[in-house]
Amino acid sequence: MPLATIPSPSQGVWHLFGVIPIRAYALCIVLGVIVAVWLGERRWRARGGQPGTITDLAVWAVPFGLVGGRLYHVISDWQLYFGADAVHRPIEALYIWQGGLGIWGAIALGGVGVWIGCRRRGISLSAVADTVAPGIALGQAIGRWGNWFNQELFGGPLNTWWALRIDPGRPGTVPGQETYHPTFLYESIWNVGVALLVIWAGKRFHLRHGRAFALYVAAYTLGRAWIEALRVDPANEILGLRLNVWTALLVFIGAIIYFIVAAGRTTPESLGADAGGGAGDDPEAPRDTPPGDETTDTAETDTAETDAAKPGAGEADTAGTGAPGTERAPAGEAGEDAGKPGEGQAGEETGAGDGGGGAARAVPAPDK
Repeated sequence: MPLATIPSPSQGVWHLFGVIPIRAYALCIVLGVIVAVWLGERRWRARGGQPGTITDLAVWAVPFGLVGGRLYHVISDWQLYFGADAVHRPIEALYIWQGGLGIWGAIALGGVGVWIGCRRRGISLSAVADTVAPGIALGQAIGRWGNWFNQELFGGPLNTWWALRIDPGRPGTVPGQETYHPTFLYESIWNVGVALLVIWAGKRFHLRHGRAFALYVAAYTLGRAWIEALRVDPANEILGLRLNVWTALLVFIGAIIYFIVAAGRTTPESLGADAGGGAGDDPEAPRDTPPGDETTDTAETDTAETDAAKPGAGEADTAGTGAPGTERAPAGEAGEDAGKPGEGQAGEETGAGDGGGGAARAVPAPDK
């Protein structure tokens, strides 16, 4: 056994006032969610979105994600809770605080929650996905430390200075072996790298329409596949490979295909009806309108509105002077017409309409 190793915590549960259990696994999950939402909010505001949007969407995503993560765990390891060889009671399938969340189910069902929230707010799902992708990776990096507290999901035997010490008798341990691959640490470090990669690539290549999220998925699953292959905890296998390895490979292929197909998309992505800014507020987005054009259009609109508001602007025709393109009436006829009910008012309405023409012109908005 090496002289220096990574120790495992002596306990993963503390009891507040001797009654209320405080579980380290749950704390890691909560902290990961907080970091993911915090980073997502910062990136969303930088893109021009309304503050608080990501927090509101998290209200939908987190419950859906927890349910989805637990469902995937129970379905993929059903023999732990059901059947003659079950090691847990069926009711314990609901004990989410004891650990056991599948990231695949959490992302899938959590995405459904985000989709519902986006539909209610009129926001593009792809824009939100690109925004929160780095935060999700960081949240996963933090959440993996819950496995360290629980002394679970470690790899095969390892004798070196970064090996993880595991208490004897844990599922997957080998008699006489005390140190193993710290797969939780491998994945935590990998996910931090994924977050940095997505942030850098998003700025460098202006990734939009879900491509930043696809990059996150592809990078995460690539790492998850080789890290999963190191684990020795019991798991269902297909053709000699763990189920999660197959899942990672299939999702990786899907992410790469989407990343390539979405490269040609140019349609604007909605940030919501009450967004705080446009594409010009996003440090990662190119400007479609040259600097200064917005000022020129605004000045023209203000001038047109000022002309329409000048006294007498709509009274020129009643005096018989005639606007450009309008036939002048003889003086006598003008006097007779002025006496007819409603005839004098018609000229005023016509003049006002001509004066307000500039104000009615549509001004193109910056592409969001």
